[in-house]
Amino acid sequence: MTDSRSGMLRQMEQGRFRVEHPLVVNAKDGSLLVQVQAGAFEMGSAEGEGEGNVNEDPRHRVELPAYWIGVYTVTNAQYLRFMDATGHRAPDNNRHYQKKMADHPVTDVSWDDSLAYARWAGCKLASETQWERACRGPLGLVYPWADEWDETKCRNDKNKGSDQTSVVYGYAKGVSGWGTYNQSGNVWEWCTDWYDESHYTGSPKEGAREPKRGTSRVFRGGSWRYADPVFFRAAYRGWYDPSSRGGGLGIRLVRETP
Repeated sequence: MTDSRSGMLRQMEQGRFRVEHPLVVNAKDGSLLVQVQAGAFEMGSAEGEGEGNVNEDPRHRVELPAYWIGVYTVTNAQYLRFMDATGHRAPDNNRHYQKKMADHPVTDVSWDDSLAYARWAGCKLASETQWERACRGPLGLVYPWADEWDETKCRNDKNKGSDQTSVVYGYAKGVSGWGTYNQSGNVWEWCTDWYDESHYTGSPKEGAREPKRGTSRVFRGGSWRYADPVFFRAAYRGWYDPSSRGGGLGIRLVRETP
């Protein structure tokens, strides 16, 4: 790690370093979105870095245009407004809405539920590349906050106590360099992509094309159910049947920059 990068990380940890990025409010659902600037980053893991997860190899350079991504995941309160407006089904755990959970992330949503919400909000689900660039921040970190694991900086099985999820604005010391909260921990986040284990291997060295078909959809980020640091890394790729719903699955929105 270079001296300048080490110095920036120390300032971030001490609360003295701030990266300012444009913010907008999505008019349809009130989500706060932050702009991730156009540029290139190193996606995936080099051989031996991915804790044995070969679906993260090889590490490759990806260049993206600017885009907007949710500062927070979609909340229970937001999803309730979506259900009221559209008549969409309720999440499996949320048939009886509790106000005390209003600012917690909506969970138990399938990929199809998540896509329906995103379209209603005038947004989309993040691609794997968009999600990982936002999680890594401008410095290309392993976790949103640094290259080293710190269980105090995100909601996970070791610090959840008797609770499950936290409020979406919790764990402020774990915010990414772009300003996104809880990209590690709290809930897994559905991505738009089909899952392909060998996708990175078959993609061009400069950039990765999204698979055109598959049987499972990708999710990213770790959740309150897990404690092993491997699941919370920016590069980790999980997958489920798109109809799956679970207490650790949530939604983060993306909008393209005109």
